[in-house]
Amino acid sequence: MAKTAETVKEKTETQNQKGDGSAQAQADPKTQAQAVDFAEAPETEAAGAGGGLDILLDMHVPVTVAIGQTEITVRRLLQLGPGSILKLDKPIDAPADLYLRDTKFATGSIVVVDGRFAVKIKHIAGLESATAAAKK
Repeated sequence: MAKTAETVKEKTETQNQKGDGSAQAQADPKTQAQAVDFAEAPETEAAGAGGGLDILLDMHVPVTVAIGQTEITVRRLLQLGPGSILKLDKPIDAPADLYLRDTKFATGSIVVVDGRFAVKIKHIAGLESATAAAKK
């Protein structure tokens, strides 16, 4: 690969010495390079003042709560039915893990509210470091 990069560099230098080298550049498109000028994006006050984030605040994001996990064989999986029990790896007093997609962001304890399972947040990942940085 280094040899290929050196060859391309030598071809480019040779073209620059001979003139524009347009015939060679057309024959070998790998050696073509063009400069591009990008216009600067205009600054808007709405984006700087948080106006652009308002649309994100009302978005729904799925939160997954994991109370434990286990591994079983396919044979055992096929034998499962109503009344089957899967023993999980966590003790009952261990916190549940909360995930946004595949990223753990908090831990909490399982509670019951109005006859439904719920999670009481105990710890949010990174919150202590953000709070400490804000106090400085």
